Amino acid sequence: MKYGFTIPGSGPLSAPESMRALVRRGEDLGFDTVVCPDHIVFPKDISSPYPYNAQAVHPGTIGGACLDQLTVLAFIAGQTTTLRLGTSLMIVSHRNPIVAAKALATLDVLSNGRVTLGVGAGWLREEFETLNLPSFDERGAVTDEYIRAFIELWTADDPSFEGKYINFSNIHFLPKPVQKPHIPIWVGGESNRAIRRAARMGNAWHPLGTNPDFPLGTPELLKASMDRLAARTQREGRDPKDVEVAFRVSTFDPASDGSDGIPFAGPPDKVAEDIRTYEAMGVTNLIFDFGGVASSRVGDPSDIIVMQEFLALEVWPRV
Repeated sequence: MKYGFTIPGSGPLSAPESMRALVRRGEDLGFDTVVCPDHIVFPKDISSPYPYNAQAVHPGTIGGACLDQLTVLAFIAGQTTTLRLGTSLMIVSHRNPIVAAKALATLDVLSNGRVTLGVGAGWLREEFETLNLPSFDERGAVTDEYIRAFIELWTADDPSFEGKYINFSNIHFLPKPVQKPHIPIWVGGESNRAIRRAARMGNAWHPLGTNPDFPLGTPELLKASMDRLAARTQREGRDPKDVEVAFRVSTFDPASDGSDGIPFAGPPDKVAEDIRTYEAMGVTNLIFDFGGVASSRVGDPSDIIVMQEFLALEVWPRV
């Protein structure tokens, strides 16, 4: 099992000194990956429902602040040497795919091959409209096409692409990413379309367990979707073993006594048992959102570092 953690895109924990403390301690403790979210602008009037909590409201929309995802990862790259740099998730259609592919390839070169690209189609219609993007209702098709364009740019000696939303040819695209054949792609989302996208072009499926429309909050629910992923991957002519599962954990809570049975909430033995359960199912990466259910107790980096240390020093030895 590999472990990662999230960095917020806004709030006090997104200050440079806070980020620096979190990523350096995470790297020292042996975490594999840090991921950060993606929004470019929050419109003031939002009617789009946020899919990942019961309130259907993204916490960042209240204050409106959001750091640029790729700039955050470039900053983190300069503070670390081994920690992988992940997008969770990049809203693919927010950026021209040639520009995005260049930024990601550059980050991979400058970080010596540490980038993981988590991709999603997005949920915030008003943000799409503000950015004057292709239709929000076509975002799935745009996402699929842009991912194919990324792969072409990163792998072909003479890249060319002819699609509905992007076309290019007769260009140099250098340097290529350090990682071969290309930067790993983790496909986010819990819907059947997201599972199909992961099966077709992903190196991993990267779901979150808190989507009420596609609940994955128990091992049984996640395993059922993993079985659908494996079957779909086979239909795509790929080996299911080539598509890993990187599950994002939002229920981590060391203050819980574990009696409610919520995965990853409870004392060290309980959390270690949960990790073994998910590992036996075939999950290869667990990305912990240390804000999660304990968000009301998180006020500065030391609160998160306590959770990092609890997981690394108390739980991992029991796994």
